[in-house]
Amino acid sequence: MLDELATALRRHPDRPAVLTAGASGRPRVRATRGELADLADGYAAALHHHGLTAGDTLGLAVRPGPRALSVLLAAHRLGVRVAVLDPSAGPDVLTARLALARPALVVADAAAQAVAGWARPLAGRARLALPPLADLGPVRTAGPRLPGCAPALRPRSGPTPDRRGDDGDAVVIFTSGTTSRPRAVVHRRSGLDAGMRAVSDLVGPRPDVPVLGGMFFVLVPALAGGAPVALPARSPQALARQVARLRPQASYLTPPQLRALLARNPRLTGRFYSGSAPVSATLLDRVRRAGAEQAWGVYALTELFPAAAVEAREKAAFTGAGDLVGAPLPGVRTRVGPDGRLLLTGPGQAHRYLGEEPHDWVDTGDVARLDGDRIVLAGRCKDMILRGAENIYPGLYEPALHVPGVNLAVLVGVPAGDGDERLVAVVEPEPGADPGRLRAALAPVLARMGAARPDALLLAPVPTSGRSRKPDRAAAAILAAARADFPSTPRRYRRA
Repeated sequence: MLDELATALRRHPDRPAVLTAGASGRPRVRATRGELADLADGYAAALHHHGLTAGDTLGLAVRPGPRALSVLLAAHRLGVRVAVLDPSAGPDVLTARLALARPALVVADAAAQAVAGWARPLAGRARLALPPLADLGPVRTAGPRLPGCAPALRPRSGPTPDRRGDDGDAVVIFTSGTTSRPRAVVHRRSGLDAGMRAVSDLVGPRPDVPVLGGMFFVLVPALAGGAPVALPARSPQALARQVARLRPQASYLTPPQLRALLARNPRLTGRFYSGSAPVSATLLDRVRRAGAEQAWGVYALTELFPAAAVEAREKAAFTGAGDLVGAPLPGVRTRVGPDGRLLLTGPGQAHRYLGEEPHDWVDTGDVARLDGDRIVLAGRCKDMILRGAENIYPGLYEPALHVPGVNLAVLVGVPAGDGDERLVAVVEPEPGADPGRLRAALAPVLARMGAARPDALLLAPVPTSGRSRKPDRAAAAILAAARADFPSTPRRYRRA
Protein backbone atom coordinates (compact mmCIF):
# COMPACT_ATOMS: atom_id res chain seq x y z
CA MET A 1 0.00 0.00 0.00
CA LEU A 2 2.96 2.34 0.56
CA ASP A 3 3.92 1.74 -3.07
CA GLU A 4 0.36 2.52 -4.16
CA LEU A 5 0.36 5.67 -2.06
CA ALA A 6 3.60 6.94 -3.61
CA THR A 7 2.02 6.56 -7.06
CA ALA A 8 -1.44 7.82 -6.09
CA LEU A 9 -0.10 11.09 -4.67
CA ARG A 10 1.07 12.11 -8.14
CA ARG A 11 -2.31 11.57 -9.83
CA HIS A 12 -3.99 14.63 -8.33
CA PRO A 13 -1.12 16.75 -7.00
CA ASP A 14 -3.21 19.86 -6.30
CA ARG A 15 -5.77 18.14 -4.07
CA PRO A 16 -5.41 18.42 -0.27
CA ALA A 17 -3.64 15.58 1.52
CA VAL A 18 -3.18 16.62 5.16
CA LEU A 19 -5.48 19.08 6.93
CA THR A 20 -5.26 20.80 10.29
CA ALA A 21 -7.82 22.82 12.20
CA GLY A 22 -7.58 26.57 12.75
CA ALA A 23 -8.80 28.31 15.90
CA SER A 24 -12.38 28.25 14.60
CA GLY A 25 -12.12 24.61 13.57
CA ARG A 26 -12.07 25.55 9.89
CA PRO A 27 -9.92 23.08 7.91
CA ARG A 28 -6.56 24.32 6.68
CA VAL A 29 -4.48 22.55 4.06
CA ARG A 30 -1.20 21.56 5.67
CA ALA A 31 0.07 19.80 2.52
CA THR A 32 -1.29 18.90 -0.90
CA ARG A 33 -0.78 15.47 -2.40
CA GLY A 34 1.90 16.82 -4.71
CA GLU A 35 3.73 18.58 -1.89
CA LEU A 36 3.71 15.36 0.13
CA ALA A 37 5.15 13.43 -2.82
CA ASP A 38 7.82 16.09 -3.42
CA LEU A 39 8.80 16.06 0.24
CA ALA A 40 9.13 12.26 0.22
CA ASP A 41 11.35 12.46 -2.89
CA GLY A 42 13.49 15.15 -1.24
CA TYR A 43 13.94 13.22 1.98
CA ALA A 44 14.78 10.03 0.07
CA ALA A 45 17.58 11.88 -1.71
CA ALA A 46 18.75 13.44 1.56
CA LEU A 47 18.88 10.09 3.37
CA HIS A 48 20.68 8.50 0.42
CA HIS A 49 23.16 11.38 0.38
CA HIS A 50 23.68 10.81 4.09
CA GLY A 51 24.78 7.26 3.32
CA LEU A 52 21.74 5.25 4.43
CA THR A 53 21.25 2.05 2.46
CA ALA A 54 18.93 -0.95 2.53
CA GLY A 55 19.00 -2.71 5.87
CA ASP A 56 20.07 0.36 7.87
CA THR A 57 17.91 1.64 10.73
CA LEU A 58 16.58 5.19 10.88
CA GLY A 59 15.41 6.51 14.26
CA LEU A 60 12.33 8.73 13.88
CA ALA A 61 11.01 11.15 16.50
CA VAL A 62 8.75 13.44 14.50
CA ARG A 63 5.15 14.33 15.36
CA PRO A 64 2.43 12.88 13.09
CA GLY A 65 2.00 14.95 9.95
CA PRO A 66 3.41 15.49 6.46
CA ARG A 67 7.08 15.41 7.51
CA ALA A 68 6.80 12.18 9.49
CA LEU A 69 4.88 10.48 6.69
CA SER A 70 7.32 11.77 4.06
CA VAL A 71 10.31 10.42 5.98
CA LEU A 72 8.58 7.04 6.28
CA LEU A 73 7.87 6.97 2.53
CA ALA A 74 11.47 7.95 1.83
CA ALA A 75 12.83 5.20 4.08
CA HIS A 76 10.48 2.68 2.47
CA ARG A 77 11.83 3.56 -0.97
CA LEU A 78 15.42 3.05 0.16
CA GLY A 79 14.75 -0.22 1.98
CA VAL A 80 15.61 1.41 5.32
CA ARG A 81 13.73 0.30 8.41
CA VAL A 82 12.33 2.94 10.75
CA ALA A 83 12.57 2.73 14.55
CA VAL A 84 9.79 4.87 16.01
CA LEU A 85 11.11 6.78 19.02
CA ASP A 86 9.08 8.39 21.79
CA PRO A 87 11.18 11.19 23.31
CA SER A 88 8.75 11.58 26.20
CA ALA A 89 9.80 8.13 27.49
CA GLY A 90 12.71 9.74 29.32
CA PRO A 91 16.46 9.67 28.70
CA ASP A 92 17.17 6.35 30.43
CA VAL A 93 14.47 4.45 28.55
CA LEU A 94 15.37 6.20 25.31
CA THR A 95 19.05 5.38 25.75
CA ALA A 96 18.26 1.68 26.23
CA ARG A 97 15.99 1.64 23.18
CA LEU A 98 18.57 3.33 21.00
CA ALA A 99 21.20 0.87 22.17
CA LEU A 100 18.96 -1.98 21.01
CA ALA A 101 17.92 -0.47 17.65
CA ARG A 102 21.32 1.14 16.89
CA PRO A 103 20.08 3.60 14.23
CA ALA A 104 22.50 4.90 11.62
CA LEU A 105 20.72 8.26 11.85
CA VAL A 106 18.12 9.84 14.13
CA VAL A 107 15.67 12.32 12.61
CA ALA A 108 13.75 14.40 15.16
CA ASP A 109 11.70 17.57 15.00
CA ALA A 110 12.43 20.48 17.30
CA ALA A 111 9.57 19.68 19.68
CA ALA A 112 10.73 16.09 20.12
CA GLN A 113 14.27 17.23 20.88
CA ALA A 114 13.01 19.71 23.44
CA VAL A 115 10.78 17.15 25.15
CA ALA A 116 13.62 14.66 25.25
CA GLY A 117 15.74 17.15 27.10
CA TRP A 118 18.86 16.52 25.05
CA ALA A 119 18.57 19.18 22.35
CA ARG A 120 21.63 21.24 23.35
CA PRO A 121 24.06 18.30 23.59
CA LEU A 122 22.85 17.15 20.18
CA ALA A 123 23.44 20.54 18.65
CA GLY A 124 26.91 20.74 20.12
CA ARG A 125 28.22 17.58 18.47
CA ALA A 126 25.34 16.44 16.23
CA ARG A 127 25.59 13.12 18.04
CA LEU A 128 23.81 11.45 20.92
CA ALA A 129 25.69 12.83 23.89
CA LEU A 130 24.50 9.99 26.10
CA PRO A 131 27.58 7.96 27.02
CA PRO A 132 28.42 5.29 26.14
CA LEU A 133 26.24 5.61 23.03
CA ALA A 134 28.11 8.40 21.21
CA ASP A 135 28.82 6.04 18.32
CA LEU A 136 25.16 5.48 17.47
CA GLY A 137 25.32 8.04 14.66
CA PRO A 138 24.42 11.63 13.90
CA VAL A 139 21.11 13.40 14.48
CA ARG A 140 19.28 15.70 12.09
CA THR A 141 16.28 17.98 12.54
CA ALA A 142 13.20 17.62 10.32
CA GLY A 143 11.40 20.91 9.81
CA PRO A 144 12.08 24.24 11.50
CA ARG A 145 15.04 24.34 13.88
CA LEU A 146 15.08 26.00 17.27
CA PRO A 147 18.15 27.15 19.19
CA GLY A 148 19.98 24.09 20.47
CA CYS A 149 18.61 21.71 17.83
CA ALA A 150 20.69 19.41 15.65
CA PRO A 151 21.53 20.41 12.05
CA ALA A 152 18.67 20.27 9.57
CA LEU A 153 17.87 17.35 7.30
CA ARG A 154 17.24 19.31 4.11
CA PRO A 155 15.37 17.71 1.20
CA ARG A 156 17.58 17.29 -1.85
CA SER A 157 17.16 16.42 -5.49
CA GLY A 158 18.72 13.63 -7.48
CA PRO A 159 18.26 9.92 -8.24
CA THR A 160 17.82 7.42 -5.44
CA PRO A 161 17.84 3.60 -5.37
CA ASP A 162 14.41 2.01 -5.22
CA ARG A 163 14.10 -1.03 -2.94
CA ARG A 164 10.32 -0.93 -2.50
CA GLY A 165 9.83 -4.47 -3.80
CA ASP A 166 11.97 -6.07 -1.08
CA ASP A 167 10.23 -7.72 1.88
CA GLY A 168 12.65 -6.62 4.58
CA ASP A 169 12.05 -5.03 7.97
CA ALA A 170 9.78 -1.97 7.72
CA VAL A 171 9.30 -0.56 11.21
CA VAL A 172 10.42 -1.13 14.78
CA ILE A 173 7.92 -0.06 17.47
CA PHE A 174 8.87 -0.13 21.13
CA THR A 175 6.29 -1.44 23.58
CA SER A 176 6.87 -2.84 27.03
CA GLY A 177 10.14 -3.55 28.73
CA THR A 178 12.53 -1.87 31.09
CA THR A 179 15.65 0.22 30.73
CA SER A 180 17.70 -2.95 31.12
CA ARG A 181 15.57 -5.02 28.73
CA PRO A 182 13.55 -2.94 26.25
CA ARG A 183 11.16 -4.76 23.93
CA ALA A 184 10.62 -3.78 20.33
CA VAL A 185 8.14 -5.14 17.78
CA VAL A 186 9.45 -5.62 14.24
CA HIS A 187 7.01 -5.52 11.31
CA ARG A 188 8.18 -6.59 7.90
CA ARG A 189 6.89 -4.86 4.78
CA SER A 190 4.41 -7.60 3.87
CA GLY A 191 2.93 -7.61 7.38
CA LEU A 192 2.66 -3.83 7.47
CA ASP A 193 0.91 -3.88 4.11
CA ALA A 194 -1.55 -6.55 5.28
CA GLY A 195 -2.41 -4.52 8.38
CA MET A 196 -3.07 -1.36 6.39
CA ARG A 197 -5.22 -3.23 3.90
CA ALA A 198 -7.25 -4.66 6.79
CA VAL A 199 -7.87 -1.09 8.00
CA SER A 200 -8.85 -0.04 4.49
CA ASP A 201 -11.31 -2.95 4.21
CA LEU A 202 -12.80 -2.15 7.62
CA VAL A 203 -13.20 1.59 7.04
CA GLY A 204 -13.63 1.75 3.25
CA PRO A 205 -12.50 5.37 2.75
CA ARG A 206 -14.10 7.20 -0.18
CA PRO A 207 -12.07 9.61 -2.33
CA ASP A 208 -12.15 13.36 -1.59
CA VAL A 209 -14.13 13.05 1.67
CA PRO A 210 -12.05 13.82 4.79
CA VAL A 211 -10.97 11.20 7.32
CA LEU A 212 -10.09 12.34 10.86
CA GLY A 213 -7.15 10.65 12.57
CA GLY A 214 -3.44 10.98 13.23
CA MET A 215 -2.14 7.39 13.30
CA PHE A 216 0.05 6.02 10.54
CA PHE A 217 -2.50 3.19 10.05
CA VAL A 218 -5.14 5.87 9.38
CA LEU A 219 -3.04 8.20 7.24
CA VAL A 220 -1.80 5.69 4.69
CA PRO A 221 -5.05 3.81 3.83
CA ALA A 222 -7.02 7.06 3.63
CA LEU A 223 -4.50 8.85 1.40
CA ALA A 224 -4.02 5.76 -0.78
CA GLY A 225 -7.80 5.72 -1.27
CA GLY A 226 -7.83 9.36 -2.33
CA ALA A 227 -9.24 10.82 0.90
CA PRO A 228 -7.59 13.77 2.65
CA VAL A 229 -6.67 13.23 6.30
CA ALA A 230 -7.31 15.75 9.08
CA LEU A 231 -5.04 15.63 12.11
CA PRO A 232 -7.21 15.83 15.27
CA ALA A 233 -7.01 19.09 17.20
CA ARG A 234 -5.43 18.73 20.62
CA SER A 235 -7.93 20.62 22.76
CA PRO A 236 -11.47 19.22 23.20
CA GLN A 237 -12.98 22.60 22.29
CA ALA A 238 -11.05 22.83 19.04
CA LEU A 239 -11.72 19.15 18.28
CA ALA A 240 -15.47 19.68 18.66
CA ARG A 241 -15.34 22.66 16.29
CA GLN A 242 -13.19 20.68 13.88
CA VAL A 243 -15.62 17.74 13.75
CA ALA A 244 -18.58 20.10 13.23
CA ARG A 245 -16.95 21.91 10.30
CA LEU A 246 -15.14 18.97 8.73
CA ARG A 247 -18.00 16.43 8.83
CA PRO A 248 -15.56 13.52 8.27
CA GLN A 249 -16.70 10.29 6.66
CA ALA A 250 -14.74 8.35 9.29
CA SER A 251 -12.88 9.27 12.47
CA TYR A 252 -10.37 7.37 14.58
CA LEU A 253 -10.00 8.71 18.12
CA THR A 254 -8.78 7.06 21.31
CA PRO A 255 -11.29 6.56 24.16
CA PRO A 256 -9.88 9.53 26.13
CA GLN A 257 -10.21 11.74 23.05
CA LEU A 258 -13.78 10.54 22.57
CA ARG A 259 -14.73 11.18 26.19
CA ALA A 260 -13.27 14.69 26.05
CA LEU A 261 -15.08 15.34 22.77
CA LEU A 262 -18.43 14.07 24.06
CA ALA A 263 -18.16 16.36 27.09
CA ARG A 264 -18.59 19.24 24.60
CA ASN A 265 -21.98 17.87 23.44
CA PRO A 266 -20.97 17.73 19.77
CA ARG A 267 -23.13 16.75 16.83
CA LEU A 268 -21.27 13.87 15.19
CA THR A 269 -21.48 12.55 11.64
CA GLY A 270 -20.02 9.60 9.78
CA ARG A 271 -18.47 6.50 11.32
CA PHE A 272 -16.31 6.51 14.44
CA TYR A 273 -13.62 3.98 15.35
CA SER A 274 -11.81 3.79 18.66
CA GLY A 275 -9.07 1.62 20.13
CA SER A 276 -5.58 1.68 21.71
CA ALA A 277 -7.34 1.36 25.10
CA PRO A 278 -10.48 -0.42 26.37
CA VAL A 279 -13.64 0.79 24.61
CA SER A 280 -16.84 0.29 26.61
CA ALA A 281 -20.29 -0.34 25.16
CA THR A 282 -21.49 2.77 27.02
CA LEU A 283 -18.92 4.95 25.29
CA LEU A 284 -19.84 3.61 21.86
CA ASP A 285 -23.52 4.14 22.62
CA ARG A 286 -22.81 7.76 23.58
CA VAL A 287 -21.05 8.24 20.25
CA ARG A 288 -24.08 6.92 18.36
CA ARG A 289 -26.50 9.02 20.38
CA ALA A 290 -24.38 12.06 19.47
CA GLY A 291 -25.19 11.43 15.81
CA ALA A 292 -22.57 9.02 14.46
CA GLU A 293 -23.83 6.59 11.82
CA GLN A 294 -21.78 3.80 13.37
CA ALA A 295 -19.43 3.45 16.35
CA TRP A 296 -16.80 0.71 16.33
CA GLY A 297 -14.46 -0.63 18.97
CA VAL A 298 -11.22 -1.91 17.44
CA TYR A 299 -9.12 -4.54 19.22
CA ALA A 300 -5.54 -4.05 18.16
CA LEU A 301 -2.07 -4.74 19.41
CA THR A 302 1.29 -3.33 18.42
CA GLU A 303 2.04 -6.89 17.27
CA LEU A 304 -1.15 -7.20 15.18
CA PHE A 305 -3.15 -4.17 14.06
CA PRO A 306 -6.10 -4.56 13.67
CA ALA A 307 -7.15 -7.92 15.10
CA ALA A 308 -10.93 -7.67 15.67
CA ALA A 309 -13.73 -5.10 15.64
CA VAL A 310 -17.24 -4.78 17.02
CA GLU A 311 -20.01 -2.27 16.29
CA ALA A 312 -21.85 -0.50 19.11
CA ARG A 313 -25.16 -2.32 18.74
CA GLU A 314 -23.55 -5.77 18.80
CA LYS A 315 -21.45 -4.85 21.82
CA ALA A 316 -24.46 -3.46 23.68
CA ALA A 317 -26.48 -6.63 23.00
CA PHE A 318 -23.82 -8.83 24.58
CA THR A 319 -24.89 -9.88 28.09
CA GLY A 320 -22.15 -12.34 29.01
CA ALA A 321 -19.25 -11.76 31.38
CA GLY A 322 -16.21 -9.98 29.99
CA ASP A 323 -15.53 -7.49 27.24
CA LEU A 324 -16.72 -8.45 23.77
CA VAL A 325 -14.21 -7.13 21.21
CA GLY A 326 -15.79 -8.81 18.20
CA ALA A 327 -14.99 -11.38 15.56
CA PRO A 328 -11.43 -11.60 14.23
CA LEU A 329 -10.92 -9.68 11.00
CA PRO A 330 -10.38 -11.71 7.80
CA GLY A 331 -7.19 -13.77 7.93
CA VAL A 332 -6.78 -13.50 11.72
CA ARG A 333 -6.89 -16.83 13.59
CA THR A 334 -7.34 -17.32 17.32
CA ARG A 335 -6.30 -19.87 19.92
CA VAL A 336 -6.77 -19.90 23.69
CA GLY A 337 -3.92 -21.51 25.60
CA PRO A 338 -4.29 -23.84 28.61
CA ASP A 339 -3.80 -20.87 30.94
CA GLY A 340 -6.55 -18.88 29.22
CA ARG A 341 -4.19 -16.55 27.35
CA LEU A 342 -5.32 -15.43 23.91
CA LEU A 343 -2.99 -16.20 21.00
CA LEU A 344 -3.41 -14.63 17.56
CA THR A 345 -1.88 -15.09 14.14
CA GLY A 346 -2.56 -13.51 10.78
CA PRO A 347 -1.00 -11.85 7.73
CA GLY A 348 -0.67 -8.51 9.51
CA GLN A 349 1.19 -9.77 12.57
CA ALA A 350 4.68 -8.72 13.58
CA HIS A 351 7.57 -10.84 12.39
CA ARG A 352 9.46 -10.92 15.70
CA TYR A 353 10.73 -8.94 18.64
CA LEU A 354 14.01 -7.20 17.94
CA GLY A 355 16.87 -9.48 18.93
CA GLU A 356 14.63 -12.57 19.11
CA GLU A 357 13.59 -15.36 16.75
CA PRO A 358 10.47 -15.04 14.54
CA HIS A 359 7.23 -16.26 16.09
CA ASP A 360 4.19 -17.96 14.57
CA TRP A 361 1.65 -16.80 17.17
CA VAL A 362 1.32 -13.52 19.05
CA ASP A 363 0.84 -13.89 22.80
CA THR A 364 -1.57 -11.02 23.54
CA GLY A 365 -1.12 -11.18 27.31
CA ASP A 366 -4.93 -11.08 27.56
CA VAL A 367 -7.07 -13.69 29.27
CA ALA A 368 -9.94 -14.51 26.91
CA ARG A 369 -12.56 -16.98 25.81
CA LEU A 370 -14.35 -17.50 22.51
CA ASP A 371 -18.09 -16.90 22.17
CA GLY A 372 -18.65 -18.73 18.90
CA ASP A 373 -16.21 -16.95 16.61
CA ARG A 374 -16.13 -13.79 18.75
CA ILE A 375 -13.39 -12.81 21.21
CA VAL A 376 -14.36 -11.98 24.78
CA LEU A 377 -11.62 -10.55 26.99
CA ALA A 378 -11.37 -11.12 30.72
CA GLY A 379 -8.45 -8.74 31.31
CA ARG A 380 -4.68 -8.67 31.23
CA CYS A 381 -2.85 -11.58 32.83
CA LYS A 382 -0.65 -9.19 34.78
CA ASP A 383 -3.72 -7.32 36.11
CA MET A 384 -5.06 -10.35 37.99
CA ILE A 385 -5.98 -9.60 41.61
CA LEU A 386 -5.67 -12.25 44.32
CA ARG A 387 -8.19 -11.89 47.16
CA GLY A 388 -8.39 -14.79 49.53
CA ALA A 389 -8.19 -17.85 47.34
CA GLU A 390 -9.92 -16.14 44.40
CA ASN A 391 -8.13 -15.13 41.19
CA ILE A 392 -10.03 -12.07 39.97
CA TYR A 393 -9.58 -10.80 36.42
CA PRO A 394 -10.80 -7.18 36.28
CA GLY A 395 -11.71 -7.33 32.59
CA LEU A 396 -14.52 -9.78 33.36
CA TYR A 397 -16.35 -7.23 35.50
CA GLU A 398 -15.28 -3.75 34.41
CA PRO A 399 -17.66 -3.55 31.42
CA ALA A 400 -20.65 -3.89 33.78
CA LEU A 401 -19.43 -0.86 35.77
CA HIS A 402 -19.95 1.42 32.79
CA VAL A 403 -23.54 2.32 33.59
CA PRO A 404 -24.98 5.63 32.28
CA GLY A 405 -23.10 8.47 33.93
CA VAL A 406 -19.75 6.63 34.09
CA ASN A 407 -16.82 7.89 32.04
CA LEU A 408 -14.29 5.21 32.98
CA ALA A 409 -14.04 2.46 35.58
CA VAL A 410 -11.35 0.04 36.74
CA LEU A 411 -10.98 -2.61 39.42
CA VAL A 412 -7.68 -2.55 41.29
CA GLY A 413 -6.13 -4.45 44.16
CA VAL A 414 -4.84 -2.71 47.29
CA PRO A 415 -2.44 -4.58 49.60
CA ALA A 416 -4.20 -5.56 52.81
CA GLY A 417 -1.03 -5.87 54.86
CA ASP A 418 -1.31 -9.64 55.27
CA GLY A 419 -0.16 -10.67 51.80
CA ASP A 420 -3.74 -10.41 50.57
CA GLU A 421 -5.46 -7.70 48.53
CA ARG A 422 -8.64 -5.73 48.86
CA LEU A 423 -10.64 -4.97 45.75
CA VAL A 424 -11.62 -1.40 44.89
CA ALA A 425 -13.79 -0.13 42.05
CA VAL A 426 -12.45 3.26 40.97
CA VAL A 427 -15.21 4.93 38.97
CA GLU A 428 -14.86 8.22 37.11
CA PRO A 429 -18.23 9.99 36.69
CA GLU A 430 -19.18 11.87 33.56
CA PRO A 431 -19.08 15.66 34.00
CA GLY A 432 -22.19 16.77 35.86
CA ALA A 433 -23.23 13.29 36.98
CA ASP A 434 -24.91 13.16 40.40
CA PRO A 435 -22.78 11.03 42.78
CA GLY A 436 -25.77 9.77 44.76
CA ARG A 437 -27.63 8.60 41.68
CA LEU A 438 -24.48 7.02 40.32
CA ARG A 439 -23.90 5.03 43.50
CA ALA A 440 -27.53 3.89 43.39
CA ALA A 441 -27.15 2.79 39.76
CA LEU A 442 -23.96 0.89 40.58
CA ALA A 443 -25.35 -0.87 43.68
CA PRO A 444 -27.16 -3.69 41.83
CA VAL A 445 -24.19 -4.11 39.48
CA LEU A 446 -21.82 -4.57 42.42
CA ALA A 447 -24.24 -6.95 44.09
CA ARG A 448 -24.17 -9.24 41.05
CA MET A 449 -20.37 -9.50 40.97
CA GLY A 450 -20.29 -12.44 43.39
CA ALA A 451 -16.81 -13.33 44.56
CA ALA A 452 -15.47 -10.25 42.74
CA ARG A 453 -17.72 -7.79 44.58
CA PRO A 454 -15.46 -4.86 45.56
CA ASP A 455 -14.61 -4.03 49.14
CA ALA A 456 -14.98 -0.34 48.34
CA LEU A 457 -16.28 2.00 45.66
CA LEU A 458 -14.34 5.20 44.98
CA LEU A 459 -15.78 7.93 42.76
CA ALA A 460 -12.76 9.77 41.38
CA PRO A 461 -10.96 10.50 38.12
CA VAL A 462 -9.19 7.37 36.90
CA PRO A 463 -5.46 8.07 36.38
CA THR A 464 -4.22 7.49 32.84
CA SER A 465 -0.79 7.27 31.27
CA GLY A 466 0.99 6.83 27.97
CA ARG A 467 0.32 8.38 24.60
CA SER A 468 -3.03 6.62 24.27
CA ARG A 469 -4.03 7.60 27.84
CA LYS A 470 -4.80 4.07 28.98
CA PRO A 471 -5.92 3.57 32.58
CA ASP A 472 -2.88 3.55 34.86
CA ARG A 473 -3.76 0.72 37.21
CA ALA A 474 -0.72 1.20 39.46
CA ALA A 475 -1.61 4.87 39.98
CA ALA A 476 -5.27 3.95 40.48
CA ALA A 477 -4.27 1.43 43.17
CA ILE A 478 -2.25 4.11 44.97
CA LEU A 479 -5.22 6.47 44.75
CA ALA A 480 -7.56 3.76 46.07
CA ALA A 481 -5.24 2.96 48.97
CA ALA A 482 -5.20 6.62 49.99
CA ARG A 483 -8.87 7.48 49.53
CA ALA A 484 -11.04 4.36 49.61
CA ASP A 485 -13.25 3.83 52.65
CA PHE A 486 -12.82 0.16 53.55
CA PRO A 487 -15.13 -1.71 55.90
CA SER A 488 -13.54 -2.93 59.11
CA THR A 489 -13.95 -6.56 57.99
CA PRO A 490 -12.75 -7.66 54.55
CA ARG A 491 -15.66 -8.60 52.31
CA ARG A 492 -14.64 -12.23 51.89
CA TYR A 493 -15.25 -12.77 55.65
CA ARG A 494 -18.64 -11.05 55.70
CA ARG A 495 -21.95 -12.71 55.04
CA ALA A 496 -24.27 -11.21 52.46
